[in-house]
Amino acid sequence: MASAEDFTRFPLQMWEKVLSKVKKAVVFMDDECTEALHWCGGAALLLEAGARNLKQFSSFEACGVSEPKAVFVVSSLLKGRTVDIIKDIISLSHFQYCVVITSVAHSVHLLANSVSTELEGSPVFEQFEEKLCEWMGNMNYTAEVMHVPVVFTPVCQQLLLTPMFSHLFPLLSPDLEAINAKRPEKKRFGSLADLDMHSLPVELQLEIRSLAAALNSVFEATGTREESFAVGPMSRMIAGELANQPQAKNRRKTAPNKASIIFVDRTMDLTGAVGHHGDNLVEKILTVLKPLPGHITDVQVDMLDLTGLQRTPHTQNTVAPGCLAQTQSSAAQTLWEAMLTNKHKEGVMEVRRQLVEAASKEKLPIKMSMGRVTPEQLCSYVQLFRNNWGALESHCGVLQLGLATAQTLRHPYLPRWDACLAFERLLLQALGDSEFPTVLRQLLPLVKPRGGEGSSGSRSGEDECGPDELILLLIYLYSLADEAQPADGDADDEEEEELEKLERELIGAFTLVLTTESKLSPLLQKLTGCVNSTELTTERAHSAVEEMFETLRGLSHTRDHLKQLRSVYTASDGIHQATYRPFLRQILEEVFHPDRPECPDIEHMSGGLTDLLKTGFSMFMKVSRPHPSDNPLLFLFLVGGVTPSELRLIKEVVSAHKPGTQVLVLSTRLLRPTDIPELLFTTQRLLPDIGV
Repeated sequence: MASAEDFTRFPLQMWEKVLSKVKKAVVFMDDECTEALHWCGGAALLLEAGARNLKQFSSFEACGVSEPKAVFVVSSLLKGRTVDIIKDIISLSHFQYCVVITSVAHSVHLLANSVSTELEGSPVFEQFEEKLCEWMGNMNYTAEVMHVPVVFTPVCQQLLLTPMFSHLFPLLSPDLEAINAKRPEKKRFGSLADLDMHSLPVELQLEIRSLAAALNSVFEATGTREESFAVGPMSRMIAGELANQPQAKNRRKTAPNKASIIFVDRTMDLTGAVGHHGDNLVEKILTVLKPLPGHITDVQVDMLDLTGLQRTPHTQNTVAPGCLAQTQSSAAQTLWEAMLTNKHKEGVMEVRRQLVEAASKEKLPIKMSMGRVTPEQLCSYVQLFRNNWGALESHCGVLQLGLATAQTLRHPYLPRWDACLAFERLLLQALGDSEFPTVLRQLLPLVKPRGGEGSSGSRSGEDECGPDELILLLIYLYSLADEAQPADGDADDEEEEELEKLERELIGAFTLVLTTESKLSPLLQKLTGCVNSTELTTERAHSAVEEMFETLRGLSHTRDHLKQLRSVYTASDGIHQATYRPFLRQILEEVFHPDRPECPDIEHMSGGLTDLLKTGFSMFMKVSRPHPSDNPLLFLFLVGGVTPSELRLIKEVVSAHKPGTQVLVLSTRLLRPTDIPELLFTTQRLLPDIGV
């Protein structure tokens, strides 16, 4: 039987194939592959395997005469810009031996070249080998092109991420309009649930097929036959593509191990993704600390406290940042798991415990203190190590996680987190008593320039909601809009009119807020397309906000096609307050229900013709269909990202309902609340850049 550990080992096994090629080579790697390697051991793995250097995959990089061998590791198709960059680097260098490793399967390369039938060998790769020799200037030089699925990265024992697909996100109503605009009127789709693979733009089809091929490779390596289930339109297409792959069909005939995989669209529950209700330390660390350059998941940890340098503007960038990925230390890995999957308080207590234990091992003069953990206390423990090089080296991983915790606890953003949480709770209570426009109107007083009348008086008021937080509150509310008290019959039209009028007011107020910001946050830069506030005109801001509200409108209908799991809300009953019911919790409770009911919203996708026959026979006789709980190993694939709070929730629900079941979470990214607006409003969902 395959275990969850077999799957978390798979990424390392794939990197071993890459490492076998890097001896005496300069390695060029794109950001997505670099991030995947980062959580598997980082650049040290390459250097230990004999690589001479690691360079960015960029046309501005090259090698000298004394560096005759290059290895390129890319996450994209060998087409378009990717090919141009490889050609540029080779043309400026003196290579005699080039290896190109792509994480995109050869079958996807054939489709990208409009070849729909499987061919013997790897003709696309063979042709590219010839091109490499041409660019090196001698057809007798050595060139190798191969596919290695370095797609997955083990962030913890429970979670595998796919940095290559970090911007893959379920489609929204504006995307449906864009697809329908190119189709004849009689062939237009009524909803996102009606879409099929062939209706999507080629770029998105290729990305979905590439993901399905990557999943097939991990199931093939572990000898696993999967039963696929899907919740949501995008999940249905990915699961369907995996089920219909010729390679997957052949594998499922002979694979000895069994597993269930449930694909879930992130858009089924955005409330949980943007809400500040998550009582999780890592969620806060990811939100407040700056991202590590070129990375989606990891952050920069200021390491100045481990040096004797004074903190001045000049020393701020003197020391390289630390990070959260600690693969060399088992103690640090254990601490990371605790921070990621425990409650905030438990995580912080574990950080203190590990720091005290490390200091005690090194016989450092630590002053024990009980009670509440403070950032000053954690920093004082960390600083004990700075004059002891041996101790610093032995416990570097734990020290970085300790510093990340301390810097988060004292960050000026945290009061705003609490302010957002308080307002979300108020909105949640109001939804059960009022119509949606009435609840939405409660946001209007908050939408004002920072530091304005009635605010805390400071332009960067610590507990004041800025534009980023206001956008999160809007997403939170619109994703719950269907839960609001419904209007009575004839009042529907009046409610719609009131909503339109209110939205116009909010658009105007938001436009004013954006144009009065002295500095645009990264989110506002992406939302408006402006780097500086001086570039942002009123017209540009108004247009961006209008588009944002157009997308928001569609969020309330993402669960409309579901029959059973349509609500993530429990209204107040006069005794208990209204509560948010996480969509993932509902799915897992259905899956692990002792009576094994068949949930119409968890659609079985692996059956093909057999399933159709069973459906036909079920009209005349009782036929048992596959159930997600049939197998001892369950995968949850969150298309669009998973939050640290949801990892804890999954762990708790499985322990309560079916202890002993192994559940492994796969996802496109580990989400911070501020990721969702970017994915909703600024990502090209229909035309992802995968090197076409």
